[in-house]
Amino acid sequence: MAQKLRTRSVDNENLFTDAMQIVGYFNISISGTWAGTVTCQRSFDGGSTWLDVATWVSNTEEYGFEPEREVHYRVGIKLGEFTSGSAVLRLSQ
Repeated sequence: MAQKLRTRSVDNENLFTDAMQIVGYFNISISGTWAGTVTCQRSFDGGSTWLDVATWVSNTEEYGFEPEREVHYRVGIKLGEFTSGSAVLRLSQ
């Protein structure tokens, strides 16, 4: 199976990786020099509604597990949660 990957450098608020359908284990990597809050979100309706799953205020390397099919994920900085710098966000499966 080919790896699915979404990356984005975020240097402002209200910016996210492109959404990605995930089932099973996935990875989240946050790096760079930045200040603010990065949020992982998921959607059960194809991206019409986003629900917060986790937040971070520093660089991290983590993994998660999604048991359901047709669930979409994205990672980014929500409106009002960016302070400065540039966060490099990576979501992969």
